[in-house]
Amino acid sequence: MVSADHEGLGAAALAGNEFIIPTYKGIGAQVPEEIASQRCTYLCGNSLGPLAKRSQFLIQQELCVWATRAVVGHFNHPHGREWMNIADTVTPLLADLVGAKDKEVACMGTLTANLHLMMSAFYKPTPNRYKILCEGKAFPSDQYAFASQAVFHDYDPKDAIVELFPREGEFTLRNSDILDVIAKQGSSIALVIFSGVQYYTGQWFPMKEITEAAKKQGCVCGWDLAHAIGNVPLSLHDWDVDFAVWCSYKYLNSGPGGIGGLFVHEKWEANKAPQFAGWWGHDPATRFQMPPDFSPTPGAQGFQQSNPSVLTTVSLLGSLQVFKEVGMMRPLRERSVLLTAHLEVLLRQTGFYVTPDEAAKHSVNDPPRFTIITPEERESRGAQLSLLFLPPKSDIMERILGYLESSGVIGDERRPDVIRLTPAPLYNTTRDCERAAEVLRRAFEAIGRST
Repeated sequence: MVSADHEGLGAAALAGNEFIIPTYKGIGAQVPEEIASQRCTYLCGNSLGPLAKRSQFLIQQELCVWATRAVVGHFNHPHGREWMNIADTVTPLLADLVGAKDKEVACMGTLTANLHLMMSAFYKPTPNRYKILCEGKAFPSDQYAFASQAVFHDYDPKDAIVELFPREGEFTLRNSDILDVIAKQGSSIALVIFSGVQYYTGQWFPMKEITEAAKKQGCVCGWDLAHAIGNVPLSLHDWDVDFAVWCSYKYLNSGPGGIGGLFVHEKWEANKAPQFAGWWGHDPATRFQMPPDFSPTPGAQGFQQSNPSVLTTVSLLGSLQVFKEVGMMRPLRERSVLLTAHLEVLLRQTGFYVTPDEAAKHSVNDPPRFTIITPEERESRGAQLSLLFLPPKSDIMERILGYLESSGVIGDERRPDVIRLTPAPLYNTTRDCERAAEVLRRAFEAIGRST
């Protein structure tokens, strides 16, 4: 199978040698012994990025410093990474990725904890303006945070939270529908908060347009960038985004449970003091004098509460150094667009693909098939493709997933019927795309023979 988008793509990843991809043997794939030690087809960076070799090296360095210097490492470090300033090693790189000034970014905490901190500062409901507008089927942790914040302010989540769902027979939201709701209901909306890239469908929302529409109606606008940072280009400062939060273990490859981050636009610096202060948000010039009164660090870093984990920070640093060396998001995005399009064409050529319109009409008596619910337009998606398996709510998705995994192709499932496949431009190759499509075709053929 040959993709029209393959020309000019190149077979090699941008930085494939910089990452440790699990082997077929390591993931328990049932493959011939002669290839068991080869790297598997890992298309799951949307869920957990692989280990960067530099991260492994930096973590080992810090363990050595801990062993040889202990508490002294906070102020005197053999590699110039004093632990009291460890976040400074990644802040400029994160700011570059999200399109922000350094002081607008803080490397800290975890995504949902940071979301609560941001909502405590920015969600200020009034009797006439108290609603939270978000996409339907947002990631559950976001849903829980929105609901609990509404309850904290004595509002019923069923009334306070406005969820937008795709139209009947469609799988993703129309941009016009989002903008229409903001225009019509904006006077009652306190906070507009969407995922930059929707975790289930892979839809990249029009962030600039949504932010502009929200601000025009007097709404605060925030973003969950868990699936956007390191995946698509961002310009949070220029778009006038109020705040954003993210994790770093997906496209940023910082490791399971890696450190999170947040953005606060500089325009809020003078009048958005942290509501829940901690000592690491105190002005570093006097932090270790232990004064009784809190004096926040200007900008986003004033929202820090505790000192960041050194090991998780340098794990992130190792990956971000690779981002820096390949040129950050411009070359990554260019390759990502081609690589995902290549995979898309190959999947459509398997013989088992149906269009989204055909999928909406698929019945339980029709043969097993799949469609791609991620938008086809490159400006409306990142690296991820979400495959919806048919008939819906059958066992087809699980059977396909089992076949993929036993053959050494790693994606991930989102129940009831979706498998996400994500060719990441840093480390995935055209061969990864080709093998994934070929194994998917064989999986459908095996199901056909068994029925």
